[in-house]
Amino acid sequence: MDLIASSYIPLVVAAFCIGLSKGGLPGIAMIAVPLLALSFSPIQAAALLLPIFILSDAVAVYLYRHEFDRTNLKTLIPAGLLGVLIGSLTASLVSDSVVALLIGLLGVCFCLNVWLRKPKHDKAKPPTVAGGWFWGTFSGFTSFVAHAGAPPYQIYTLPQKMPRVVFAGTTTILFACVNLAKVVPYALIEPFTKSALITSMMVLPVALIGTVVGKFGVHKLSDVWFYRCVQIALFVICLKLTIQSVPSVFADWV
Repeated sequence: MDLIASSYIPLVVAAFCIGLSKGGLPGIAMIAVPLLALSFSPIQAAALLLPIFILSDAVAVYLYRHEFDRTNLKTLIPAGLLGVLIGSLTASLVSDSVVALLIGLLGVCFCLNVWLRKPKHDKAKPPTVAGGWFWGTFSGFTSFVAHAGAPPYQIYTLPQKMPRVVFAGTTTILFACVNLAKVVPYALIEPFTKSALITSMMVLPVALIGTVVGKFGVHKLSDVWFYRCVQIALFVICLKLTIQSVPSVFADWV
């Protein structure tokens, strides 16, 4: 997996997006894999980015070590690990385009439901064991396939209306565990080369800067604007995923 010169700019942008996401602006990291997929296969792109995710996770977990929802994590972490296991066992059977289409449709429908329904001043929905296992497993699976675990996770957690910092901390800790669980399966599918690891280390400072910027942004945004930004990012990314994946899925069926 050797990088050509033209691949460095997308990699730097991808690393910064990962940092922003780990700093507390979830959903933005989903841009990373599609950017690198222009030069590499999706699994190669995902493997190249995994060290950046893990090292950014370490900083983000420290930043949010006192701000997270314990009840959610008790269910979401084991469910996310189960999703990674399922992803590793079915990696050769499930098409990337099918997974992308499913993620995209779910995210788009969720955002449209939030924006178009009449305001009812709904109360925050409490976390449930069944919901946590379902969406946590789905999130772990899609995170394994393309580092795209944010939409399923957000579909489950956004209705809970957690304080923005608690939401960001819960997100950070969950995906830190999920990303660590992906190391061995990724190494078996797409072995990490010395040059790839060196390249990841070269752009790590960009990711760390993004993490700090993301943390700063979370504290500066109001709850209303924070969730609005998350929803807009989710909608744009999922719409893009849907549009891009439809032709591939159709071609596979035909």
